[in-house]
Amino acid sequence: MSPRDSAIEVVRAASLGTIAHGFLGRRGGVSVGELAGLNVGYGSKDERDAIAENRRLAVEAVLPGAELATVHQVHSADALFVARPWPQDQRPHADAMVTDRPGLLLGILTADCAPVLFADAEAQVIGAAHAGWRGALAGVTDSTIDAMEKLGARKQRIVAAVGPCIAQLSYEVSEDFRDRFSTEEPGSERFFIESATAKPHFDLSAYLVHRLIAAGVEQVEALQLDTYAEPERFYSYRRATHRGEADYGRQVSLIGLA
Repeated sequence: MSPRDSAIEVVRAASLGTIAHGFLGRRGGVSVGELAGLNVGYGSKDERDAIAENRRLAVEAVLPGAELATVHQVHSADALFVARPWPQDQRPHADAMVTDRPGLLLGILTADCAPVLFADAEAQVIGAAHAGWRGALAGVTDSTIDAMEKLGARKQRIVAAVGPCIAQLSYEVSEDFRDRFSTEEPGSERFFIESATAKPHFDLSAYLVHRLIAAGVEQVEALQLDTYAEPERFYSYRRATHRGEADYGRQVSLIGLA
């Protein structure tokens, strides 16, 4: 795969309006080889200088001059207030962030899990969550909403957008996986279908929309972009695994206050 020297693609959600934000994929950036494009994941084996430059390019594409804040994502339901970025080697373990500080971009890294961006424009409070199935089931979106309310946001004004993630047709899971959801949240069977081989497939995006609406968020947008199915556009852990690739990149989703 050749280096991606095209412009960075910034996918925006209509629901988030003029709030500075973007769901970025792999287009653009300076990484080469299997990770070609805008790989921002220090957990990959990519060149450190390339990752740093990709992060700089991502910030400049969404809110030029802002500082980037990220956490060490661990598939939890923990949401933290961010006043300023943590040093890379001192990032706390968490999966969501909220802030009311201008000039700060909250960054969520994904490679099939769902990024969820939140905003209460009136209160000038924003949030960002990393939601794989574990975090989604544990309530990471609920935790993000609660943390935003502590800063003055109101559920009725919060809007949320679910970004690119693995789609249901690409997301085959086990019977045990489906049983766990059914046990922990009765009624969640509706987020599963069976494929032609009778294997369950999970709809992560629809489940997150359900959780957000159940939590009281009245405006929710799902972008319905499948990270697995578009290799030229997005990184995907599952696709890389199925192809026997040695490594996989991470894309970033960003939101900030100007």
